[in-house]
Amino acid sequence: MKRLMNRIRLLAVRAPALVVFKFAVATIAAQFALPAAASDTTPPPLSEGGHFVEKDGAALYGAICQGCHMPQGQGAKGAGMYPALAANPRLASAAYPAYTVLHGRNGMPGFAERLSDEQVAEAVNYVRSHFGNHYTDPLTAADVAKLR
Repeated sequence: MKRLMNRIRLLAVRAPALVVFKFAVATIAAQFALPAAASDTTPPPLSEGGHFVEKDGAALYGAICQGCHMPQGQGAKGAGMYPALAANPRLASAAYPAYTVLHGRNGMPGFAERLSDEQVAEAVNYVRSHFGNHYTDPLTAADVAKLR
């Protein structure tokens, strides 16, 4: 740093003040610049061209549903009403959550254009078998196709 200050003083004698100021600012800024990242830390995309890439129910729930319905399916109230999925008797029929995922309901958007039949079935089966829900009759991709 002492060497840097000596260079700035030398320039002050030989150059106009504005040039010295710009050089000093640039030099000091370079001293505190952060090093470039050693590796690419870009997270994987959540979707490809409008379609979600996750395949299993847990990953789909984490990428799409938990932002509103919360990580443990407890739902939330505040700026909006996000129904609890935990221990929810409305999930007894697999058709109800499947139709809701496809076409939306109230403030929830539909995901028919962004999810395949298999993805909808995986997400619905995950929610119906987690968070205190114990519904064992599986929803199939063929069932979802009929609801589109």
